[in-house]
Amino acid sequence: MSNQEIRDPIHNFIHLEPGEKQVLDSVPFQRLRHIHQLALTYLLYPGATHRRFEHSLGVMELAGRVFDVVTDQENIHHESVREIIPKKFDLGYWRRALRMAALCHDLGHLPFSHAAETELLPSGWDHERFTAELICSDEMRRIWGQMKLDCVDVAKLAVGPKHYRDCRFTDWEAILSEIIVGDAFGVDRMDYLLRDSHHIGVAYGRFDHYRLIDTLRILPKIDRAVDDELGSQELALGIEVGGLHSAEALLLARYFMFSQVYCHHVRRIYDIHLKDFLKKWLHNGMFATTIEDLLQITDNEIMSELSKAVRYKEHPGHDSARRIARREHFRLLYQRTREDLEINRKAGKAVFEAACREFGDSEVRHDYYIQKEGGLNYPLLSRDNRICSSFTESETLEKVPLVAIDYVYISPECRKRAEKWRDKNLKRIITLKEGEEEC
Repeated sequence: MSNQEIRDPIHNFIHLEPGEKQVLDSVPFQRLRHIHQLALTYLLYPGATHRRFEHSLGVMELAGRVFDVVTDQENIHHESVREIIPKKFDLGYWRRALRMAALCHDLGHLPFSHAAETELLPSGWDHERFTAELICSDEMRRIWGQMKLDCVDVAKLAVGPKHYRDCRFTDWEAILSEIIVGDAFGVDRMDYLLRDSHHIGVAYGRFDHYRLIDTLRILPKIDRAVDDELGSQELALGIEVGGLHSAEALLLARYFMFSQVYCHHVRRIYDIHLKDFLKKWLHNGMFATTIEDLLQITDNEIMSELSKAVRYKEHPGHDSARRIARREHFRLLYQRTREDLEINRKAGKAVFEAACREFGDSEVRHDYYIQKEGGLNYPLLSRDNRICSSFTESETLEKVPLVAIDYVYISPECRKRAEKWRDKNLKRIITLKEGEEEC
């Protein structure tokens, strides 16, 4: 069977190699056609209607490119790296496993992706666990058998050591999983930044991924500039110094996309209304955790129920559904500033609690998020073949701030009163010591 090509707005062509199309045609993967990549973001940015399906194809394409670069003998600069890379026959196996892990890395997403995951699953469950179980399900096992792949190898690479804790990862497997889900140079991140930026219609997420991928290398991980021979034997994805600016651009793209798009206050409140709706509609306010139930629920089923809830006032999720469908969402009442943070690190919480006392819990929502730090310190190969920490060569890495939001929302029905109340009382609320109440 010959290779097949799929047109893609980000990568021009995505290439499917012989045997891979049966994974594409599987029920778990076809389900991703009906899972929005960015949940309800299309209500704010109309172009953001792309799905997990095409993102997963893009991640597979990039994973194959990175694999070919970092395993090229001309790009191996350290003996410890040469020792972990398999021989030519096994190399072909791991390339197929990596591409299929990249293709399947998002199989376990709930409807509307991340919007509803954290609060609507029992403890111990997340989309990575669903992903691993789907990869090892009966339907997928049959496909892996025909492709001569071990389902455990695919699952391990797809979710990484943080989420697949039942098996030990070899150094080689850890590197391969880092290609997909790594904090610094994971192709999952590369594709979603490029793809989301394209569909939303902003330039924030663009960076030179061609140059970045061409300069990726497997290198010893170290914390400071040292001699090559003295470097740590722990390995990680790093870059040649010629790709440093592209790596910095990736980090800046992530910062700007989070601060300007993913954490936009209107986008975030739609997620909150969606969670409120699902808590009222789902049995016991939680998604089921069986694979059979997961495969039967997508964005389509949620939107169908949401439309029904808008029409019938007796539906338990009517209020939240109405706020989504009719754009009657809560409005931003307070957004923390740097000045507020210097006075009170929990300023948003203080305003939220005061607003709840004034207007009632049902009229107020609080949204707090701080971006996880990661991916800043990676090995860098200098032009004279010394290996050092990226921190020693890049001032940019140290200066890019973490994205943190602290929003308080108010219902549109209370908005005018709440804004007057805020303008009159904000300074006093923020300066109150914890445990005190305003007069």
